[in-house]
Amino acid sequence: MQISFPDWLTPQTAYIVLSAVVAVLIWIEGEMLKRNAGKLPKSSFFQFSSLIDTAWFFVSTVMLYMLDFTPLAITVPAAYGIYTVFGWIYGIRLLKRRGIPDSAEDLVVPTKYIAYSQSFALIFFGLCLLVLAAPWLPIAF
Repeated sequence: MQISFPDWLTPQTAYIVLSAVVAVLIWIEGEMLKRNAGKLPKSSFFQFSSLIDTAWFFVSTVMLYMLDFTPLAITVPAAYGIYTVFGWIYGIRLLKRRGIPDSAEDLVVPTKYIAYSQSFALIFFGLCLLVLAAPWLPIAF
């Protein structure tokens, strides 16, 4: 038995849709952190979501080389990679100012970092939607 997929469901489309889901997860994580005053929530959803966000950097890096992206679509894995690397740098700088905590329980995520992540999530989600809608838009990309 062979499984057939619709013509529109390409590896590029699947990656872009999953990237949009990751953007939503980043936004939700930010809301959870804000609700918890920057302390890491003791929630399995938060832990799973954080794991997915981190893994998505590596998935995006691999997809950048494995998939044949359209010129507009290549911005999605590139943007995620840039966000992640600059997020690591920005997060470390913010933590050094406050002092690096001894344990994860003592970690308080700075509000500036939460704002950075949520701002990216909004823009990234919009980018994913644009890439998905591009074939039907009357604009040549």
